[in-house]
Amino acid sequence: MMTLLSTLLGFASGGLPKVLDYFQDRGDKKHELALVSMQREREIALAKEGYIAQARVEEIKTDQIEMQTQAQERIAMWKHDMKIGDGASTWVINLRASVRPIVTYIFVGLLVVVDVAGIWYAYSTGVAFADAMTQVFSDDEMSILAAIIAFWFGSQAFSKK
Repeated sequence: MMTLLSTLLGFASGGLPKVLDYFQDRGDKKHELALVSMQREREIALAKEGYIAQARVEEIKTDQIEMQTQAQERIAMWKHDMKIGDGASTWVINLRASVRPIVTYIFVGLLVVVDVAGIWYAYSTGVAFADAMTQVFSDDEMSILAAIIAFWFGSQAFSKK
């Protein structure tokens, strides 16, 4: 009989923490639901007062200020570039203006020379044309060329009005 009682007592005490956890979890969930309900009521009250719309207006104003600041910075850089050229000879001004295009021409010319040499080498050594093309025209080269094209024909061309 004593064995039976000790077994039942051991079983009950072993399951007791689980029972207590169940009640604790139930209380926690009830508390979380109450918090969510209060937050929802608060958001509805703020929306009725127009505070959410005000936050959006402030965000739009911040974006506008940032765009104006960028435009003013770009104008200041252009004025600085023009000021540097004051009093310089036409030759120096033209040389300063041609640096980026000349570097671009050199880079694109170098790409053409390297690619033609790579294709010629592949052809002369008997490498299949498809294999040679994947080796010569790599993803890195295409991304560099795309960056150059995007610079000259992208936003750069339209920003200097």
